[in-house]
Amino acid sequence: MNIAYQVMGNGPIDIFIVTGSVSHVEFLHEIKGYTAFMRRLSKFARVIMFDKRGQGLSDRISGAPSLEDRMDDVRAIMDEIGSRNAALIAFSEGGALSIIFAATYPERVSHLILFGCFACFSEMFENPKERIELRYKNWGTGVMMSNVLPSLATDPEMVQQLAKLERLSATPGAHRTMMYLNLLIDVRSILPNVRVPTLVLHRRTDRMIPAERGRELATKIPGAKYIEYPDGDHGYWTGDVVSVIGDIEEFVTGHRDDASVDTERVLATVLFTDIVGSTQSAVEMGDQTWRQLLENHDQIAKQMVERHRGILVKTTGDGILATFDGPARAVRCALSFGAVSKQIGLPLRAGLHTGEIELRGRDIGGIAVHAAARVMARCEPNEVLVSRVVTDLVAGAGLKFSERGSHDLKGLPGRWDLYAAST
Repeated sequence: MNIAYQVMGNGPIDIFIVTGSVSHVEFLHEIKGYTAFMRRLSKFARVIMFDKRGQGLSDRISGAPSLEDRMDDVRAIMDEIGSRNAALIAFSEGGALSIIFAATYPERVSHLILFGCFACFSEMFENPKERIELRYKNWGTGVMMSNVLPSLATDPEMVQQLAKLERLSATPGAHRTMMYLNLLIDVRSILPNVRVPTLVLHRRTDRMIPAERGRELATKIPGAKYIEYPDGDHGYWTGDVVSVIGDIEEFVTGHRDDASVDTERVLATVLFTDIVGSTQSAVEMGDQTWRQLLENHDQIAKQMVERHRGILVKTTGDGILATFDGPARAVRCALSFGAVSKQIGLPLRAGLHTGEIELRGRDIGGIAVHAAARVMARCEPNEVLVSRVVTDLVAGAGLKFSERGSHDLKGLPGRWDLYAAST
């Protein structure tokens, strides 16, 4: 049996993320906010995510895994990576597994954090079997995950990503079988036996698991601390993640570093664009015509960045600065933006680099930002240039690159291999 797992960070504390019924350790990073959340956790811990057997990238099985099987998976991964003791962060139906694991192996669990969890599946809803059959009928369309993450479901493209996550997580039949097994979950009798420090987190507006279920867990687990947030999704990586991560960090380490959020460092792909010959064009066209053209450019930029799930940090007068949590989407955005802009008579140059950036309120900084600007400066008109890092990260994404040589980039150490992107 092969179990897929992923490790982020190298902090002194191990944190295991025990997910719910939908999981794919690679594709989850395509869902807005997920990677940023994990990177924030990895600032103070070594974070381990995994796909339970039968899910995601782990081996498929006949039927559905029992809670005992899933406990074996957690223990096997801990042994594999040399983790003798870890904090468990459980999400949704991962809560029951984590509760049993903590009660059975207290020496291996330093802390238990339950987010949006429950003790008894069958008592959460009226007609739970009807809910399972409805989910089975709609599986792979994004309907279920849209209820998990309603704040993201307003974006049609994101709904398609959520639908893909469902399909990659499990087949409709496999998920249905798992849900009927979950229907048997009832760990209420185990709750008094949990002796590890426990934090229960729940959102009052959770559409999937009523907040009453979180309160029940906190009441029946000895010494458990309960925090209820006034709003937000069932998904833990959306909404007020600053409060969530701060509460987790304080519970696990004894202190919180909320101040670091304003200057948080995250991995991102940075896109700089520039209109070729903008000064000369402004002189030739006149102020009024040029201003209208720039307004069209800015509107197109906004639409393109949003379509590719990026963040438009700012316009620069004759260009833009944007960031993306997926390098392939960043490259496709640059290519699409360049093609549309060319049609309205504005040839662009675009440069991209992937690296660590500093979040400074609404602005960004760091070496990666300077690198993307220097890459753009090497562009020819109507060209998208990327650094070697970007080409390595988008391997297999269907993009094509042509070598543009090795260059010295002003203010940056070493020689930089640059590549022109195309589809």
